[in-house]
Amino acid sequence: MFQLGSIYINGWSISAEIKILINRSFLLLIIFGTAISLLLFKQKISIFALLPDWQSSIKMPFHSIKLPYFLLIGLIGSSAILIPIFFHQEMSYVKSILLFGILFAVINATLEEILWRGILLSNLKENISTYFAVVITSIGFGLLHLSIGMPFIVCLLFSFGGLFYAIVVLKTNSIYPAIVFHMVINLGMVFNGWII
Repeated sequence: MFQLGSIYINGWSISAEIKILINRSFLLLIIFGTAISLLLFKQKISIFALLPDWQSSIKMPFHSIKLPYFLLIGLIGSSAILIPIFFHQEMSYVKSILLFGILFAVINATLEEILWRGILLSNLKENISTYFAVVITSIGFGLLHLSIGMPFIVCLLFSFGGLFYAIVVLKTNSIYPAIVFHMVINLGMVFNGWII
């Protein structure tokens, strides 16, 4: 249904921005389908909906770091995608696509994170090892970007983004930091002209 909907809207005479927003909204079809499938098989649906414990520390292989510092480092790293707009784009360009960028970032990041790190990662790790759950959801996340016309190699590289988001979700036990990081990346992709 997701793919058929995406193909169907390509024939519409609407702006590329609206087509992209509708395509990303079709992720709801995958989310609902997955949720229905889980309910039919009497599986619990969980999506890491708790807020992070701001007092906790993130344990790394050779050290630990306070959660706020971990998230700040992740946010700074994610924000690096915004640097090129200050050198290559006129601010009038950024202003002209600001509303589209915000809508795209909110819709896309929220729905992709609910699907891949929320429903799929949380439910897969209940049935298989966390390692394989992370690998499967990261690769699936990357390959889903084929539906918006990204080249195959780029989609495989997006799998590393999926890996990063999965680590953030598992380390914080919350989907919200991953959604914020994903929104920042999506804004950068729009402002740098990679989306549209």
